[in-house]
Amino acid sequence: MRPRPCKPRRLGGQEGYTLTEMLVVISIIGLIAAVLTPTLMGQLGRAKAKAAQLELNNLAAAVELYHDDVGHYPTKDQGLAALIKEPDAVQGWTGPYLKDTKALNDPWGRPIVYSVQMDDSAFSVETLGADGKPGGSGVNRDLTAPASP
Repeated sequence: MRPRPCKPRRLGGQEGYTLTEMLVVISIIGLIAAVLTPTLMGQLGRAKAKAAQLELNNLAAAVELYHDDVGHYPTKDQGLAALIKEPDAVQGWTGPYLKDTKALNDPWGRPIVYSVQMDDSAFSVETLGADGKPGGSGVNRDLTAPASP
């Protein structure tokens, strides 16, 4: 009969991971995070820009519904709040056209800019992008909903 080989035993009779093994695993996780973080952050920025454009298009559709019901676009003084709460002395309002005031902010938390022409022929809703400054490119570019004819 052959003698059985012995398993190596750790001191103190406790099994577990050594400090070196733990440091190797933590280093690998850190390298993976360092490689993936910039990519994921870029995706997040692009996703917010796409969400902002969708929000602007939805907001523009709500303004058009308001126009169809009332016969004119909200005035500059009334602003986009007229889509949520009925303004004074407005005939034909059948809103609210939006659920709440959260829809009046872009994904970066800034108010969406509403402008209407003096002759009430067109309007626009826009956001200044991720940087909040006019101009820019990529996720920092200004976004505007299609203005009505």
